[in-house]
Amino acid sequence: MCYAGAVPRFLPFTGLRYAPSVPLERVIAPPYDVVDHRQRHILAARHPANAIHVELPEAGREGADRYVTAAAIFQGWRAAGTLVQDERPSFSVLQMATPDGTVTNGVIGALDCDPGSGDVLPHEQTVPKDTTDRLDLLRACQANLSPIWGLSLTEGLGRLVRPDGPPDTEAVDDDGVSHRLWVVDDPGTMEAITAAVGSSPVVIADGHHRLQTAATFRSEQRAVRHGAGGPWDFVMALVTELAAGELVVGPIHRTLTAPTPDVDVVSAFDRWFELIHAGPTHEAVLTAVGASRSLALVTADDVWLLAPRPETTATTRSDLDASVVALALGSIPGAEVAYHHRWRSAIAEVTSGRAGAAILVRPVTVDQIAAWAHARRRMPPKSTYFSPKPRTGMVFRSVVG
Repeated sequence: MCYAGAVPRFLPFTGLRYAPSVPLERVIAPPYDVVDHRQRHILAARHPANAIHVELPEAGREGADRYVTAAAIFQGWRAAGTLVQDERPSFSVLQMATPDGTVTNGVIGALDCDPGSGDVLPHEQTVPKDTTDRLDLLRACQANLSPIWGLSLTEGLGRLVRPDGPPDTEAVDDDGVSHRLWVVDDPGTMEAITAAVGSSPVVIADGHHRLQTAATFRSEQRAVRHGAGGPWDFVMALVTELAAGELVVGPIHRTLTAPTPDVDVVSAFDRWFELIHAGPTHEAVLTAVGASRSLALVTADDVWLLAPRPETTATTRSDLDASVVALALGSIPGAEVAYHHRWRSAIAEVTSGRAGAAILVRPVTVDQIAAWAHARRRMPPKSTYFSPKPRTGMVFRSVVG
C-alpha cells in the first residue's frame, strides 16, 4: 500500500558498542522506566560498565549532578575503550526470543524525529509525565542510550530483516530472553531497509516521551546551528513489522483505590457493563478468570465478568477495553488508579487490602492496532504492553556527530 505525504526517514548510523572483551550479559539493562530501585542496585553492582549507570544515573560523589555524572561515566567508557565506535554507518538487526519460543525480529536505526512529519504516528495517548529527566540526560550524554520502538505498516519488513548466520553479539537477560544482534553494513541491504521503512507510516509503540524529548533536542540544536540539520534530527529506534508473528502484546490491568470506603465500585461499573457473577474472591476463581484473559472486576469479596453495554461502546466509539473501563473509572471522582502488567500483581493489591478493586483487561490484538493506525487514531493511555523490551546497551548512538 502506498501512502501520500511525508514518509518516515530511517537511516543507518555509526554505532557505539561495547568492546568484545566486555561481557555483554553483565552490562545490558532494561529500559529506565521499568527498573525499580532494587533492580537498579542489582544491575549497578553487576558490572562497573553496566548500562544502568548512564540509563538511570545517580548523583556522584559530593553531590555531583547525576546528569553530569552520567556524561562523565559515558565519556570515560569511550576514552577507556569500553565502548568502541563503528568504522562506518550500519543498521543493527535485533532478534529477541523468549523462553516460550516467541521470536521478534526488528532493525535498529535512526528515525526522523521531526514533529512535523506526518508518518511517524503516536500509538496511544500518554499519561502526563515529566520529560525533563530524559532531556537533561540527552543534553549531558549527547547520545541515545536506548531505542524507542516503532511498528512499521510495511508488509514484508519482517522477512527483510530476518537474520542469517551467526550473530555478531548476543546476550540473555534476567528474564531468559535471548537478544541477538547482527551488524548490517552492506549498501544494498541498507538501501532496501531504508526504502521499506520509508514506504509506509511508523507507529510508535514504546517511547513516546523519548520521541518528544528527541524532538525538543532537535529544535534546540537547530536553533544554535542556524537551522542546520544533522544527527540531532533523528532518534535511535527499533522498528518491527506490525504483524502478529512479530509482536507480543500484553494487557495493562488497573487497580482502583476509592476516595472513601463507602464508594460502591460494583454499582459504578454496573452503569456501563452487564455484570456476570463469576464467584467469590477465592484462588480457584481468580486463577480461572486471570488465566482466561477475561475482562473482569475483582473486589475483596467477589469476581465479576464484564460485558460492555451497547450504549457504552456507542459512547466511546471504541472496541478497546481501556476505553470502556475509563468510563466507569471516570464516574468515581477522586479515585486513584494504578497500572499492572501482570494480573496476579493487580489481584494481590486487592487481596492485601491495598486497593479496593482490580480491573483485568484483555490484550489488544494486532488487528486492532493496525485498524487504529490506519485510521490515524490514538488508543487510550495504557492500552498496550509490548514485550520483550529491547535492552539498553546493545548499541548506543551519538546525536552530535
